[in-house]
Amino acid sequence: MYFPKGTIELGKTGQFSRLEIKHLLISIIVLTFAFSFALTKNNIIQAYSYGFNLYNFILGFEKAFLGVVIAFFCHEISHKFVAQKYHLWSEYRMYSKGLILAAILGFFTPIVFAAPGAVMFRGKVRLFEMGRIALAGPLANIIISIITFYLYIFVFFESATLNIIFGFICLINAVLATFNLIPFRSFDGYKIYIWNANIWIISFLFSIILLINIIIRF
Repeated sequence: MYFPKGTIELGKTGQFSRLEIKHLLISIIVLTFAFSFALTKNNIIQAYSYGFNLYNFILGFEKAFLGVVIAFFCHEISHKFVAQKYHLWSEYRMYSKGLILAAILGFFTPIVFAAPGAVMFRGKVRLFEMGRIALAGPLANIIISIITFYLYIFVFFESATLNIIFGFICLINAVLATFNLIPFRSFDGYKIYIWNANIWIISFLFSIILLINIIIRF
């Protein structure tokens, strides 16, 4: 697990420290802007072809904020609670370089770097515990994405506003799950893979299939 220097602040189990709340809020704001530019086609690359639409951006920002809060908060809190279940100290810490990359990519391209930080834990952790902690975040996003996908397709298809809202929530959760399941060393996917390759393959392929289906219908 990556530990950014100077960011460790001991907190009580089941509680959020001020530093953790600060890092969560900053990460949510940056991801909201990144997804807003990407999903409303107001990033530099797409705006060059379609033109910048401030009205669509504002509407998209509101929906992206809701989607990011749900997706990001559930992802990180799932990590935190599972870690605490195994009696490990656990708190979220943002990664400055990841936040900067997310902001730059979101502003210039339709691609979002959805890894602005990580939940860190300390204590004697066994391999299966590390794997389950890592799996908790993407799994939460997959579950939310499945539920909102059903609502998006079958329930709120006649309501333009609700349809778009659930579409945003569904897509953002699918992106976050898929991105974090990539088996890069500092990502959840790597920790899941070294714990149980079969579980990683199933979860990663499922998230990709889910994401593709959402993109096709979005």
